[in-house]
Amino acid sequence: MAIENPSRDEIGKILKTKNRIAVVGLSDDPARTSNSVSKAMQDAGYEIIPVNPNIDEALGVKAVGSLKDIDGHVDIVNVFRRSEYLPEIMKDAVEIGADVFFAQLGVENEEAYKYGKEHGMTVIMNRCIKVEHSLTR
Repeated sequence: MAIENPSRDEIGKILKTKNRIAVVGLSDDPARTSNSVSKAMQDAGYEIIPVNPNIDEALGVKAVGSLKDIDGHVDIVNVFRRSEYLPEIMKDAVEIGADVFFAQLGVENEEAYKYGKEHGMTVIMNRCIKVEHSLTR
């Protein structure tokens, strides 16, 4: 199964209607891409939930150890981890009932893509959420 992302229009609609983003692999180091991208999304009005068992907080928000530790509904799971970790993260995203799975630029995995699609999830891979947001405003 080839990985096929939604159109830019569809991604734009997602980013206009989905506000709560769990960021897997969010670093508390401002020099890291995960931090700067998430800060830009936070500054644009999105709620950011850091998911990283190795930090206490990022961007002023208390971090959780895993997606399963989040209270309430998650609109988008945005992933800053290497491609080989995607199947495991996707299983958690499906389990918590997230709407959208967004793997950052350079990150994709066919097994995870297929699992997400089979479970009715919108899956976007190898795209930067900050870039998509700026292109679809």
